[in-house]
Amino acid sequence: MNPDDLLYHKEHAWARISGKRATVGITDYAQESLGEVVYIELPETGATVQEGDDLGEIESTKATSSIISPVSGKVVEINEELNDAPETVNENPYGSGWIAVLELEDNADTSALLSAEAYTKFVQEESK
Repeated sequence: MNPDDLLYHKEHAWARISGKRATVGITDYAQESLGEVVYIELPETGATVQEGDDLGEIESTKATSSIISPVSGKVVEINEELNDAPETVNENPYGSGWIAVLELEDNADTSALLSAEAYTKFVQEESK
C-alpha cells in the first residue's frame, strides 16, 4: 500500500528524495480520509517552506485540510495538472497525483521521516 521508496511524515505527506530534490504529495491514507478531492491550492514556485509548514490546501467533499510539507526546501515545480484535475490525487496519490518538487536545503534533515513500514504502523495506531 505505501511504496517502500518514499519517506513519510506523520501529517500524512510523503517525499521521494532524489539527489537534492524531493517530490512531495499526500498519502493514500490522507486522500482516503478526505474523500473526493475537488480543489487543491498549490504552493507558489519559488516559495521556501520548512518541514511541518503548510505547503498548500486541499479541499474535498468532506473537509478542507492543509498539505504539510514533509521536508524543508524551495518549491521549484508544482503539478499544475491538479488545477484542472484535482481528483488525480485520489486516483494516483503516489504517482501523477504529486503536489510539488522541492529543492532541499543543504542541511536538510530527513531523519524524522518514517519508512513505509513505520508509517503503516503509525497509521494503524492512529486509527485505533
